[in-house]
Amino acid sequence: MKKELHIFFTALMFYTRIPCPATIDHHPDYLNKASRYFPVIGWLVGSISFMVFYLSTFVFSNEIAIVLSMIASILVTGAFHEDGFADVCDGFGGGWTKEKILLIMKDSAIGAYGAIGLVLLFLLKFQGLVQLVEETNSIAIGFLLFVSAHSVSRLAAISIVFTHQYSREDATSKSKPIAQSYTWREVFGAFFFGLLPLLILAIFCWQILYAVITVFLFRFFLARYFQKWIGGYTGDCLGATQQVCEVVFYLSSFALWKFI
Repeated sequence: MKKELHIFFTALMFYTRIPCPATIDHHPDYLNKASRYFPVIGWLVGSISFMVFYLSTFVFSNEIAIVLSMIASILVTGAFHEDGFADVCDGFGGGWTKEKILLIMKDSAIGAYGAIGLVLLFLLKFQGLVQLVEETNSIAIGFLLFVSAHSVSRLAAISIVFTHQYSREDATSKSKPIAQSYTWREVFGAFFFGLLPLLILAIFCWQILYAVITVFLFRFFLARYFQKWIGGYTGDCLGATQQVCEVVFYLSSFALWKFI
């Protein structure tokens, strides 16, 4: 149990800005194993995001409350995944070879493709959440939708680690240890924690399970796109996948709730 707590706190420290015990560090072995708890980080981020949204609705409109919840999720993660999404937009938008794409993604400066991509991403996320919360109109279901979106999207992202190779040949990325090894425990843990909130949500609306199909379709095409251009994935690719799949989950859930 002590070792599992250490692994969990390693995931918490790596993927969020939430304070952890001083004994926790970026040990490569624990960081490899921490992938099993990546969706659990989604539970925390989704819960905090919903709490901010719910409390804000007592004072503000749904639209303002959703913006505040989006800000909260960014603050909790330190824009970790949004930064990866912007880097992917810049890299794949401006590079035409593997070397050039990886070089651009490594640059900390944001370019036009990244800025435009983030604006469109946030607009889609905002509008998707606005329509989703208005359509569902339930605190319990709203909470489960927020948590499921963050856990399923993180499952989609981390599953690329299980099926594809890390693209960079050097150790310049802090995501490198994640790519080195994994066992059935990481695979089982990621899928169990990633799908559990959605399975609970399915008790209220079983049709919501179809959202997983849409999410993993996008995950499949993103992974294939990464494979085609850079021969695998990088940490930025995982962050981009999480962001895209989160938005896809919101849009799919709204469509399912409205038309099925």
